[in-house]
Amino acid sequence: MIYCVSTALKKTIISAECGGERIDSFLSRVLPELTRNTVQKLIENGQVTVNGVPVRKSQKTLTGEEYIILQNEPVSSAAQPQAIPLAVIYEDDDLIVIDKPRGLVMHPSPGHSDGTLVNALLHHCGGSLSGIGGIKRPGIVHRIDKDTSGLVIAAKNDSAHAALAAQLSARTLTREYDAIVCGSLKTASGTIDAPVGRHPKDRKKQAVHTSGNATARSAVTHYEVIARYKGYTHIKCRLETGRTHQIRVHLAHIGYPVLGDTVYGRKKPELGMSSQCLHARKLCFIHPSTKKQIELIAALPDYFVDVLRKLRSLI
Repeated sequence: MIYCVSTALKKTIISAECGGERIDSFLSRVLPELTRNTVQKLIENGQVTVNGVPVRKSQKTLTGEEYIILQNEPVSSAAQPQAIPLAVIYEDDDLIVIDKPRGLVMHPSPGHSDGTLVNALLHHCGGSLSGIGGIKRPGIVHRIDKDTSGLVIAAKNDSAHAALAAQLSARTLTREYDAIVCGSLKTASGTIDAPVGRHPKDRKKQAVHTSGNATARSAVTHYEVIARYKGYTHIKCRLETGRTHQIRVHLAHIGYPVLGDTVYGRKKPELGMSSQCLHARKLCFIHPSTKKQIELIAALPDYFVDVLRKLRSLI
């Protein structure tokens, strides 16, 4: 339960469902927006109390006990338009499709208050963006990682956004990616069907879970080999679902991490790659208004072509 007690503070009341867990661990688990380090700082500042008494970090929870957390309210402001160049692949009155370069963040977030795709879209589209995603994510129908390049859709009105979101949910909006993976895939094609959820130890990562994780959701990735090289494979991936980091997590799970992915794969950069070699190459969907099928393809970017050139030269 969250109660605003002033314009500067947010009051959160959490009841412990069971006892015996360290309070800092318990609060960071049930309040995923707070890291354990943040919770510990709140406790150190006396901003977490039980029965009016500040708690200690090492204090254990008691079943049914209510803990009050007081936090400074974050300053909420809408993203601002910025004149950032965009590679527009398709645009009409309902939607716009962008070929996003790697390195461009999708929307404002902690550490990235501006300079994002949303800021660029606001400048390009003016006020014509769907409001379904809120003031920080106007128009955003689906996302790709900062260091993944390729096609993303933004909706210009709520009706188009809802229609495209429904296609995503029904798994009828096709998304295909090109990737270079480490290792030589033995099979020409295959399907990875493994639930993906938050990593049990690292909150910034995802992981495959076989059972027992509340955040895990069904995740299915289909892949097909395009070409094999010495120690690497060029593949095509088709998403059936769209979980966070899904392709990267799935490919690492089967032992073929994406080249350059130092989060889920090899820790040292290879072939000059400073980020993952992953490109959202193809989108196929039904237009919200015309009901006609739209198929769009983004050519492989220079960084990807350069990697392929290096692979062809390997003996």
